[in-house]
Amino acid sequence: MAKETGTYLIPAIQKLPGLLSYYAGASPDGSMVHVSIWDSEEHADQMSRLKEMIVDARRDGKAAGVDFIPIVNYPLCWAI
Repeated sequence: MAKETGTYLIPAIQKLPGLLSYYAGASPDGSMVHVSIWDSEEHADQMSRLKEMIVDARRDGKAAGVDFIPIVNYPLCWAI
């Protein structure tokens, strides 16, 4: 499922201003995580309004049995 949703999520996310990096991973047991780095909290919040994420990927995920949690923005405390 991660590869399929990437076909429409990647181009949509790449168009958003302020994106510094984005990672999506899927474990062998089927859990998934998306981590993105943005230049501001305002830009990070775009993901909670991105149609391809909140409508299309949610629809496709639910059809595959995925449970979603709300998108959470975590301000960075430190980095290496």
